[in-house]
Amino acid sequence: MHTTAIELTGHIIDSRILPRVMDAVMDLGGDFKITEVRIGRTKVDTSYARLEITAEDHETLDAIIAAAQELGAAVVDEEEVILAPVEQEGVFPEGFYSSTNLDTFVKWRGRWIPVDNIEMDCAIAVDTERASAMCVPLHKARPGQSIVVGRRGIRVVPLERARHREVFSFMGSQVSSERPKGLIVADVAREMKEARARGGKILVVAGPAVIHTGAGRHLVSLIEAGYVQVFFTGNALAVHDVESVLFGTSLGLYLENGVSAKEGHAHHLRAINTIRRAGGLRKAVESGLLTRGVMHAVITHGVDYVLAGSIRDDGPLPDVITDTTQAQDEMRKCLPGVELALMLSTMLHSIATGNLLPARVRTVCVDINPATVTKLADRGTFQAVGIVSDVEWFLKELLAHLV
Repeated sequence: MHTTAIELTGHIIDSRILPRVMDAVMDLGGDFKITEVRIGRTKVDTSYARLEITAEDHETLDAIIAAAQELGAAVVDEEEVILAPVEQEGVFPEGFYSSTNLDTFVKWRGRWIPVDNIEMDCAIAVDTERASAMCVPLHKARPGQSIVVGRRGIRVVPLERARHREVFSFMGSQVSSERPKGLIVADVAREMKEARARGGKILVVAGPAVIHTGAGRHLVSLIEAGYVQVFFTGNALAVHDVESVLFGTSLGLYLENGVSAKEGHAHHLRAINTIRRAGGLRKAVESGLLTRGVMHAVITHGVDYVLAGSIRDDGPLPDVITDTTQAQDEMRKCLPGVELALMLSTMLHSIATGNLLPARVRTVCVDINPATVTKLADRGTFQAVGIVSDVEWFLKELLAHLV
């Protein structure tokens, strides 16, 4: 028999971390014995548990330890991480540790070092001279970097249930149209107010439906009220936003009455052409060509923005980044300080952004299609709260609570 000891610290009872670890041990064919447990007496007190894990073979024990670490367990007397050098640009060493979006620590030189810029599906590079660690995406692997391989010396901190009852914490990533949406919106508004009071940033990820549904004006009001510091979108939203300013249409339909405009199918192309002639969105704003709309508000209020392109883009606008890895890197630069993310009617941009966000960032996904929220959670952004709703209703209701 093979044996090791693990320990858990935190709110491991009410967040069901301890029973989940016990279930994982049994499901993987191992056994456990609780050798020590201390339970917090109040909501703010933490608890502690130490378990002795046994398995018939080393492979089974390794699998159990890996599952327990994903839930926040730490191996008692854990050895330091194993490092291997990058030998080829853009290629990690074999057996590299694939990161999650949960806060992570690595043991190096006798102490636990936090991993900076945590995001899922990356490797962890350790600066052995500075005793620091950070996430590194695959395309940024460079010879000379020391990459963590295996699972030894790694501690993952799971998300815990909030200390106070709130709709946000109890809804989780469940998806249903039969939910008290008004309560959730009020709770999101409260979270936004608290984030801004702390100086935290709010990220909005939006799709063109925001313009098509007439919700652009609500988003403008949200920006003007100081509740948007970072904005991610693609070519389509920016194009139709400009179209709505220049022609009063989106997708060739007048926003005020839904009537099809004569030759309206070409309006978005004419909008792109106009901005390209001006030299880009910022120059169009500075010259007085673009006097209102979402992109005008983003630029005039100093919001950091990234327009990430796709294969189906018309034009695109000069501001659109067509290299996907460059777009990802620009998005990463904007994320430090973000405490809350609103994802509005865009599946691909929501999933892409979710892949870059730490799990501690409160995430709200609003879409008329429940599959969007489901796919976001399935791809790892399990902290996302899903609201199945028309985005125009959501933004209008949110503004009512904020402004």
